[in-house]
Amino acid sequence: MTFQNRGLKVVSIEDGFEKTFWEHVNHDPFDYYFFILDLKQRREQIKIFLAMEGEKVEGLALVYADWIVQIRGNRKAVEKLLEHVNLEKVELQAPLNCEDLVTREYKPNLRYELVLMTLNKGEERLQIRHEPVRLGPEDAPRVAEIMRTAEPEWWGDIKAEDRKESLEKTYWLGIKQDGRIVSVGNTRFENIGSSIGVIATDEHYRNRGYATSIVSALVREILKESPAALIHAVKVYYKGGYKPYKEYLLIRGERIRD
Repeated sequence: MTFQNRGLKVVSIEDGFEKTFWEHVNHDPFDYYFFILDLKQRREQIKIFLAMEGEKVEGLALVYADWIVQIRGNRKAVEKLLEHVNLEKVELQAPLNCEDLVTREYKPNLRYELVLMTLNKGEERLQIRHEPVRLGPEDAPRVAEIMRTAEPEWWGDIKAEDRKESLEKTYWLGIKQDGRIVSVGNTRFENIGSSIGVIATDEHYRNRGYATSIVSALVREILKESPAALIHAVKVYYKGGYKPYKEYLLIRGERIRD
């Protein structure tokens, strides 16, 4: 299936463009991290589209479960891909310099600026004042509770059942104080680099270095398995050796109708 407009055509990866996709994303695997992982792990649940001008890829869009959307590319490509995505409600990540294009199509209910931070093996500066412990599925209720209270706008709907599956499939660490878990974090080990997904601390135990200890402990484990550690943060996070790489807009919103 092909859609054309102003010299750009939008094509599906399934229409013979998978080789083109891999050639493009392998030039910057950190920027296209979720594209690569989702194609490998969730192929049946995603759609990937390329915005092309001639034989050149100008942008990419990934749609997961008709809700979560990742868009990359120059402004012209982002504009075209937004038109093609055409969903009523989205959780959408796009280049920060395309915010005006995104908000022309979607009214944000939640808005964040994300900084992709990277740390290559050999650059780590670990700061572990509190040694975390490995968490398991039995910790799901407490993990869900910490996440809901730590970021109610974003994680307010998190349920223990959701966290149980994540605790079974990914690597979680937690710090315990006063007989219960007070800070948590997780990652999934990947060959190209492993991204820290969740970092959350009980509001009554903040500013004690727990989150820093968990990030450093996760980095320690990541670099045993992967050449680099990544984190998408709402603020620049230099602790542990991370350096800013790219910036994105992240929203949850609804399509604007005339």
